[in-house]
Amino acid sequence: MTDTTDTSTAPDSTSATGVHDIPILLRRRIEAMILKHVLDVITERSGRKEAEAVIGETCSRSAIEQGKQLAEQLGHAPDLTDFAAIQPNWTREDALRIDTLEATEEKLDFNVTRCRYSEMYKEMGLGDIGHLLSCNRDGDFCIGYNPQIELTRTQTIMKGASHCDFRFRMKKEDS
Repeated sequence: MTDTTDTSTAPDSTSATGVHDIPILLRRRIEAMILKHVLDVITERSGRKEAEAVIGETCSRSAIEQGKQLAEQLGHAPDLTDFAAIQPNWTREDALRIDTLEATEEKLDFNVTRCRYSEMYKEMGLGDIGHLLSCNRDGDFCIGYNPQIELTRTQTIMKGASHCDFRFRMKKEDS
């Protein structure tokens, strides 16, 4: 019998029904459910310090790859205006509440005043590694998205602050 399934509409990572359509908050929950078990296994075999190092490196590599994929979709070297335009990916379903302070091609400053990612990790019993699962991804995402974008952040809700202070800048060209 011949398979007549039309694969042209099968979901993939770039289609309208692919993984990128799933809200990031839900993606992070699914990832955390799996990574919790990975953390436990590595902790049993090699200790907590090694387990956290592996989880941190894994999330870092994932963030860089996701940044590259998103930049490739744009078809040009993204700047901070493009970066601001993709913010709804992370804020979808009230995942983050953001107060934008300044948004230009060279500068993007905002504060996160509510972080459901932090709330979710704490509910899952993973609050102590939430920074590895989410916060540390932010700067790494920029490496893949556009290495000329740098992030400065001095505090996070995940670590107990009242807000996260995101300050993105385009690196200055050396004169």
